Amino acid sequence: MFNYFYKMLNKIRLKDKTLLIFDLDGTLINSIPDLGLAINKMLDSLDVEPIPLEKITTFIGNGSKTLVLRSLRYTHQGNVSEELFDIAFPRFMRSYKANPCEKTLLYPGVKETLQYLKDQGYKMVICTNKPIEFVEPILEKLDLKKYFHNWIGENSLNEKKPSGLPLLHLAKEANIPIDKCLMIGDSNNDILSATNAQMESIGLSYGYNYDEDITKYSPTIVLDKFTKLKKIL
Repeated sequence: MFNYFYKMLNKIRLKDKTLLIFDLDGTLINSIPDLGLAINKMLDSLDVEPIPLEKITTFIGNGSKTLVLRSLRYTHQGNVSEELFDIAFPRFMRSYKANPCEKTLLYPGVKETLQYLKDQGYKMVICTNKPIEFVEPILEKLDLKKYFHNWIGENSLNEKKPSGLPLLHLAKEANIPIDKCLMIGDSNNDILSATNAQMESIGLSYGYNYDEDITKYSPTIVLDKFTKLKKIL
C-alpha cells in the first residue's frame, strides 16, 4: 500500500514540470545498427574480427571515445595502446559520419508522444553523450528536430553525463528552475546526471544500460514504454 501511494505521489509531482530533458540513444532512437556498423568497419580496417551487435550494445552510453576504447579492449584482450586508439578513433568517426542514420530507428510511439507533449506546452531539449556533430543530422533524418528547442552532446561542454553540469546548463539556458525540470533516459548516466543536478528523473527500462536494471539507480519513476509518458505528464 505504501509503494502504491508513493508512486501516485511521484506521478502527481511530475505533472508540475516545464522542461523535459531527453536522452537520445536508447531513449528516443535505437542507433545500435549504425553504431555497430561503424565499429566493425573500424575493426575491419585494422584486420580485426567484427564484434556481435549485442556485445557492442553493452559498450554504448559514455560517449564515442569510450565506445571505441571498450570495443578495442574486447578485441585486444584489454591491451590497447595509445597509438592504436589514435589510429582507430578517427576511423570510427569517419565511418559513423558517413552513415549516422542509415538503419537507426525510432522506438515505438516516440513521435506521437513527443507531439502530445509539445501540444501540452512542454519545452523539450536533448542531452546526449553522442558527439554533437551527429545529433542534428539524426534529428533531421528522423523528423524529430521540430520537437526540440536545444540539444547538447558529449563535446558541447567540459563535462558530460553522469555529471549534473549538462542538465544544469540546459535548465539555465531555458531559464527554468531545477524543480521544474525532468530528465528522461534509459541508462545509469541519465539517472546519475539527474541525481547530481538534484533533478527528478524517469528511467526507461527498454534501453541499453549495460544489461543493468534501471531501478538500481533510483529514478523518480520507471516506465517500460515511451508512450506511457502521456499518462503521467
